[in-house]
Amino acid sequence: MTHDKIILGIDPGTTIMGYGIIHIKKNKMELLGIGVLNLEKYENHSLKLKTIFERTLELIAEYNPDELAIEAPFFGKNVQSMLKLGRAQGVAIAAALYKNIPIFEYSPKKIKQSVTGNGNASKEQVAAMLQNLLIIKELPRHLDATDGLAAAVCHFFQNNSKSEKKTYSGWDAFLKENPNRKL
Repeated sequence: MTHDKIILGIDPGTTIMGYGIIHIKKNKMELLGIGVLNLEKYENHSLKLKTIFERTLELIAEYNPDELAIEAPFFGKNVQSMLKLGRAQGVAIAAALYKNIPIFEYSPKKIKQSVTGNGNASKEQVAAMLQNLLIIKELPRHLDATDGLAAAVCHFFQNNSKSEKKTYSGWDAFLKENPNRKL
């Protein structure tokens, strides 16, 4: 069983950073917050990174999360875009590390798979599933917000499924735990 905790999910970006915060109580999710950090007005990349760092610290101060779930940069053709995205992710991670918050990174495909059951789901499909799961009356204008929320929900689902599965160090351990099983 998952203990009560707060998970901050972030979809890093240098134009728009999405975030979502969920509270896990008695193994049930409750939406605490969702939104975006709009960075379009900043022309200087360094200022964008500073703003991401500061806003992540503000979210941490406001919601006091126990864990950070963040979307990993995907591999694209534009190396400059990937580099900028990696830096954006890095400063959000640095803010969490600065506050001693454990970080969990998930690929976009893993997040989509976890939330919708389809690793190739569209942003709209992810948003619709989250709207149903968390009873969100009105979806945010930017789907980057639901992408950030999806990272948090994915982390909850991954963490929850791990706690229900038993792991064994080998066949001997398995047979000790399952004496009625035959080879």
